[in-house]
Amino acid sequence: FTLGVNARRDIDHPVTVRGENLFTSAGCAKCHHTGFTTSPFHPLAELRSQTIRPYTDLLLHDMGAGLADNLGERQATGAEWRTAPLWGIGLTNGVSGGEAYLHDGRAQTLEEAILWHGGEGERSMQVFRKMPLADRKALLMFIKSL
Repeated sequence: FTLGVNARRDIDHPVTVRGENLFTSAGCAKCHHTGFTTSPFHPLAELRSQTIRPYTDLLLHDMGAGLADNLGERQATGAEWRTAPLWGIGLTNGVSGGEAYLHDGRAQTLEEAILWHGGEGERSMQVFRKMPLADRKALLMFIKSL
């Protein structure tokens, strides 16, 4: 009935720690929330009141014209996308045999996926884009640790 989430990697590495701070200061955690607590009323006792860290808010956000597919669904416009969970994303290449990110796989790297953020993600993308290379690498190392 349950599957575990893969353990994070390199969580104590100084560059990963710096990357986590950059992730928050860039505003990424506004949509990619760092944690939730599950309901105390879940039917399975082992899933009650658990802290989980999916790095999502599970909400729709306007991601701008660059990511829009112009195929609205119900009240969602073609530019609105649910915040993707980031947990386990650092294992994508090993599990999938390659990298493809975003709703349609157009981004071939995590950096490219970040740079596609527009709309509500524009500010965070611009902060990332203007970071020194060492900071960009640290933020990416943090994301790959998830």
